[in-house]
Formats: sequence, structure tokens, C-alpha cells
Amino acid sequence: MIVVVCPGQGSQTPGFLAPWLAEPAFADRLAALSDAAGLDLARHGTESDAETIRDTAVAQPLIVAAGILTFAALTADGRAARLGGIAGHSVGEITAAAGSGILSDGDAMRFVAARGRAMADAAAQAPTGMSAVIGADEAVLLARLAELGLEPANVNGGGQIVVAGALEALDALKADPPAGARVIPLQVAGAFHTRYMAPAVDSLRRVADGLAPADPVLPLWTNRDGSRVDDGARFVDLLVGQVSSPVRWDLCMQAFADAGVSGIIELAPAGALTGLAKRALKGVPSVAVKTPDDLAAAFELIDAAAA
Repeated sequence: MIVVVCPGQGSQTPGFLAPWLAEPAFADRLAALSDAAGLDLARHGTESDAETIRDTAVAQPLIVAAGILTFAALTADGRAARLGGIAGHSVGEITAAAGSGILSDGDAMRFVAARGRAMADAAAQAPTGMSAVIGADEAVLLARLAELGLEPANVNGGGQIVVAGALEALDALKADPPAGARVIPLQVAGAFHTRYMAPAVDSLRRVADGLAPADPVLPLWTNRDGSRVDDGARFVDLLVGQVSSPVRWDLCMQAFADAGVSGIIELAPAGALTGLAKRALKGVPSVAVKTPDDLAAAFELIDAAAA
């Protein structure tokens, strides 16, 4: 069973879309996605610098558009029927909603554009950020977070927990981490998936009311608790609440294992989720589709699983 995974914010790098836009079909599709989002995603994916694409309002539509492009290329020859499921990490859940048929590409882009703006506005209300903590005892870390007023935002598996909150508290954690742990500040502009994002939830709920979700045509797992979701309207509700609740990617990967995953394919901008899978799903082959040149290896993985 092949599972497609869709990365979240922080996976973008300057110029990462350039290899895709060298092909006219991808450039034309991105133009339509840009129109829906109200952003020049071709420019941001090829010319904009790291600071520009770090902006939440830019990064999120850019990542989802890249994932939609990659998924379309991956499934152009009818391979969607041979996939075992799809899941996204954080904003990647919107990519997964499009890939599974819950949202049209246009609605996915309109929703993610609204999400990026709402989360950027919420982040601007206080100086906050996120840091990855690697190698900490979870109970010890949670106790330390409670002391500092920080929250676990992403429980990623493989010994990695991303924490979020006030920048001063993150600095204090880095200066005095739990024994044996490393604290790595992340290049994101806010404390996502925490109480700081509550204003964004209210804004997104109004946007979601204007959507007409369908039920998924691919098995789909949620970041909330790793469970399967078969109802499109419920998944959109989860997308709304997700911005202020933790991402449990560890539970998603456990669900993949329980379902008999035999391969992982990560959509562009790829690399982070296949890295986590190598640690948490040992022995499961994976392909990170960073450029069109990586599609051949992804096709081979799908075809081998279906043989």
C-alpha cells in the first residue's frame, strides 16, 4: 500500500518551483492556482528570497500549490487508483483535501490563502515562534514546557517534537534544554497549532461555511489523532480547528503502519516527511518528489506495489 504525504510550512526553499515551471503544462496549471490564491506563485516559487517565502501568507499557498502540481503529475496516467491513501502535515492537509477530492483545486487555494492571511494576522499580535526539540524524554519536556508557558505544536515521531510560544520562552528553553535534547529554532513566523492561533480559527470558520466539500475518494488520515476520515464536511471542520491544535504526525505514521503501508511518496517541496518516515517506519521505502526528475522513482514504487 502506497501512501502519499503532503508537507507543511517550513519545507519551502528559494527557487524550488523552477524545475517544475520549465515544463509548460505545469506553468499553465500554476497560473490557474495563482489566480485562485490571488498571488503570483510562479514568482514566489522561482525568484523570491527566503525571507519573502517565509511569510505565512505566501508560504502556505506556495506549498499547497506545489503539492497539487506534484499530485497531478503523479496521478496523470491513472495511478490514483493504485494509491492506498493520502495525508498531509499541517497546511499539507489542504493539499491532501484536494488530492482526495474533498476540495476542488480552486477551493483548496482560496481556503489556504485565507488560512495563511488569518494565521499571519494572529501571529502578528505577539512575538512568537517555534522550535524543534530532538532527543528529549517526552514527560520531562512537557513538564519544562508547562513551566515556560510553551505548547507542543507538532508531535512528529522519530524523537522530534516541535514546540511553540513566546520567543523569550523559546530562548529560555534553548538556553536550558532537557537533558540530552537539542533545541533548533525554526524559520516560521508564529506559534502555529497553539492558543495563539485562536483568532484564525474564527476567521477560517467563516471561509469554510462557503465551501461545498465532497467525500474523499482516497483513504485519508487526520492530523488530529491519526484516524481515518470518510466524511468531507467533517474533514473541513478538522482543517478549521487544526490551526490551533497540535499536529499528531506520529499517530498518522502509526496509522500507516497499522494499515500495512509498503511505500511513502512525499509531494513537493519534499524531504521533511520522508526523513521522519525513515526513522519511524524503518524499512519502508520512500520517494521525495522534489523535481520532475523524481517522478520516475515514484512511478516505480507505485507500480511495484500494484504488481
